Amino acid sequence: MRSLILFDCDGTLTDSNSLIVHAIRGAFTDMKLTAPSHSEILQGLGMSLDGVLEGLLQRQSEVSLADVDIQALAQAYREHYWAGESDIVLYPRVLETLDVLKQRGYWMGIVTGKSKAGLMRVFERFPLQDYILAWRTADCCPSKPHPAMAEECMQELGVDAAHTSLVGDAYFDICMAKSAGIRSVGVAFGMESGQILLDEGAQAVVQTFDALLDYFPNEQGIKGQV
Repeated sequence: MRSLILFDCDGTLTDSNSLIVHAIRGAFTDMKLTAPSHSEILQGLGMSLDGVLEGLLQRQSEVSLADVDIQALAQAYREHYWAGESDIVLYPRVLETLDVLKQRGYWMGIVTGKSKAGLMRVFERFPLQDYILAWRTADCCPSKPHPAMAEECMQELGVDAAHTSLVGDAYFDICMAKSAGIRSVGVAFGMESGQILLDEGAQAVVQTFDALLDYFPNEQGIKGQV
């Protein structure tokens, strides 16, 4: 049986967390709400957009969730995000590393809190679909940490939990991996510190994307280096 690696997108493949923070703060300001801090926003990333926004609002004692138009807030976020989306880049050596993993025999997928439309725009900008066989987004599955995204990708490709790993930068990524009964490897260059990911249950944490190759050896005896 082939082994499957499921990747988070924002903060793992794409260096986009700073833009997300900027867009959320801008949306709150547009809606005459107190903009949450950088650290408050990062603590909630990994879920669907509505889940992130609702979580941030619930932390503000002066605001009642019932009094806020979540969809208007989400649209304000999208407009700020779209304005800066062209500046997003992949983390260093992402494509080179995915190429080696493909050569080594791994199947790969994406499980993300982005919408399908947002992920399609990522695919339009970067040649990730050359490597991605399955994907799930927050508008076609329950949001992380629910295991559905991982479970549906495994089912689609016919891979069991024992042969599946998740790579992500967020607390919710590691929680989802535990719920799905799969191995997880954290990346320390995205949202959370490496220690938080390890404390939550990640089997390992890497400091650079290409360091993942140390944790995913050859499946088919094919050599590859980045």
